[in-house]
Order: sequence, then C-alpha cells, then structure tokens
Amino acid sequence: MQVREAMSSQVLVVGPEHTLRQAARMMSARGVGSAVVIDPDSEGIGIMTERDVLKAIGAGLDCDVERTGAHLTWDVVYAGPDWTVAEAAAAMARGGFRHLVVLEGREVAGVISVRDIMRVWAESQVVAAT
Repeated sequence: MQVREAMSSQVLVVGPEHTLRQAARMMSARGVGSAVVIDPDSEGIGIMTERDVLKAIGAGLDCDVERTGAHLTWDVVYAGPDWTVAEAAAAMARGGFRHLVVLEGREVAGVISVRDIMRVWAESQVVAAT
C-alpha cells in the first residue's frame, strides 16, 4: 500500500505567529496530532506536534504567549505519496517521529501518522483473517 492511500489529505496548516494555545485548540477540534507550519517569509515547511505543545507546557511556558514558530521542527523528514507505508514506518522509526509531511513536488499533499499506519495495518489483518 502506498502512502497516498493511507495519509490524511485534510491537513491543518497554521502560521508561525499562532500561539501554542491556538494551534492546540485547532488540533484538538480536528482530532489531529500535528499541524503543518508554513512561514511565508521563510523557505520550507515545518511541523508542530502534540509533543511540541506538551514540552512547552512541561517547561512552564505560557501557551497564550509562545508562538508556534518557536516550538516546531523545521528539520522535517518528508514522505512521498508513492512511498510504501512500510517505507514511511521505517522513516518514522529511524527518526523517532510519529508524523511525516507528505510532499508532492513542492506542495503539501498530506500527513501520514503512526495512527494512519496502525489503521491500515489493522484493516489488512482483518482482510487476511477472512
């Protein structure tokens, strides 16, 4: 199975000036564990995860003051939509990531998460058992 079949194409995009609370609220409302951060003044695409929010809270930072741009990963590992799900899982395991931004060319096509990989794995096990 390819990443394009397992990824979520409904991507939450936030700017680097959103507060951590704003990003967390949007992530919670959408039921996602990450937000893609696009800075129009910068090259590249970053990702902010629930883990980044948790680290900031654990450090005692004010989520109404802190901006996403200061708490994200710019050194992102990108997956291609033609990758296999196994390749995405291996990249996540190597890097210790739970989310990969999926790029098609220079455009964000989606995000694949550990949850997506578990879902398609579980579905394949049900099909194999019947």
